Amino acid sequence: MSNVKTLAATLTEQHESGELLILPTVWDTWSAHVAVEAGFKGLTIGSHPVADAIGSTDGENMDFAEYLRTVKRITEAVDVPVSADVESGYGLDPAEVIQRLLDAGAVGANIEDVVHSENKRVRDRAEHSDYIAAARQAADEAGVSFVLNGRTDAIKLGTEVFPDPLTEAAERVSLMEEAGARAVYPVGVSSVAEITRLVEAVSVPVNLTAHPVDGHAAGDTATLKDLGARRITFGPLWQKWLGEVSAQQLSTWSS
Repeated sequence: MSNVKTLAATLTEQHESGELLILPTVWDTWSAHVAVEAGFKGLTIGSHPVADAIGSTDGENMDFAEYLRTVKRITEAVDVPVSADVESGYGLDPAEVIQRLLDAGAVGANIEDVVHSENKRVRDRAEHSDYIAAARQAADEAGVSFVLNGRTDAIKLGTEVFPDPLTEAAERVSLMEEAGARAVYPVGVSSVAEITRLVEAVSVPVNLTAHPVDGHAAGDTATLKDLGARRITFGPLWQKWLGEVSAQQLSTWSS
């Protein structure tokens, strides 16, 4: 637990530094080693790329215990802080999710507001912020400076679900910060106007998904930093890009 506490403190300091933090999204020990050897000081584990790697599918279709075994292998393989995506919590109580993550060596987590196990039901604002608050309490009681990254899919879900997705996302990230999130993750952000609105809604880092080669639709890393973004992850995009490049290159051997 002492090592977990130290790594959690490091990840918290990285989030509070004011600098742009880039956390590559990995899926196994190989990708984790590649990212660390490239110089990154922290990692995220994505449920989507892990599911693809083990022959499952995203959307809480993995066995949570099996997923945590992957998380533990990664945290034991590197000496940098690791945050893990737990989707909406796999139907578990927040305290259990936090304890099992700590046992696996993770010091941060993405928690989203779409409950895949309940026909993709979207938690309302209060329900989701309450879940984040309970997770925060569990981590604090364990004495760990755990980094909760509160995710909302409001923008991604669009006007079919919310009359004003951007306003909904802004309200949700604000509530998640109040509940104890140390970063917020409004998935689907693609424009300067969206980034500006969401950065103004919170004082904690706003997480953007970027492509490791093509970057982000709103601009390069310098532009994103100027806009106030403070955290970038890759989601499944690094793994997908590697697959595309590999298939293209390997096809010359199969023809």
